Amino acid sequence: MDSGRGILFVLSAPSGAGKTTLAERVREREPGIDLSVSTTTRPRREGERDGREYHFVDDARFDAMVEHGDFLEWAEVFGRRYGTAKETTERTLASGRDLMLVIDVQGARQVRESVVPAVLVFLLPPSFQMLEDRLRGRRTEGGADLARRLRGSRREADEYSRYDYLLVNESLERAVDDLRSIVQAERLRVLRREAEAKRIVSSFPMESGGAGGE
Repeated sequence: MDSGRGILFVLSAPSGAGKTTLAERVREREPGIDLSVSTTTRPRREGERDGREYHFVDDARFDAMVEHGDFLEWAEVFGRRYGTAKETTERTLASGRDLMLVIDVQGARQVRESVVPAVLVFLLPPSFQMLEDRLRGRRTEGGADLARRLRGSRREADEYSRYDYLLVNESLERAVDDLRSIVQAERLRVLRREAEAKRIVSSFPMESGGAGGE
């Protein structure tokens, strides 16, 4: 593995579990990691800005991007489509910066099946009741959309076993610390630090024979 290449992290969760807030907090506190900005066909919400929360496009533009193979992954979620740009992802990783995708379980499945190595992290709420309270409290969906998200939450939650790490968002600060620990541990893997290790080991004198010491 190229030790100078960034690490791709994937963060998924049932809708409303707090994955976007968690990822943003980690980006603020952890140097060297970026958040991927997805492309979507959903309407822009009040206060959102194109290129910050999402790249907002119409269905025709999204169709063209799919046809041209522009996405590393894409999925339809509650009637709207979301995708991660392949070129932007590769450019970020090649620069040596880590990148976190905050994506649905469908998109994560595509990343897992692709040739791009990734570290997959799943976030669960402490309970269904807390998930429902969070979804109702944010007031971004109408009754029908809210009901559809709640109905799909069990299917999404059941995907946890397909991931490398599991977090429970009972306390946001604890979840931030846990996710930062995962990022830091992955950066310390031998296979990612091999070039540095070889450089250090090469500075040691060669063994000239005789009994070895401690």
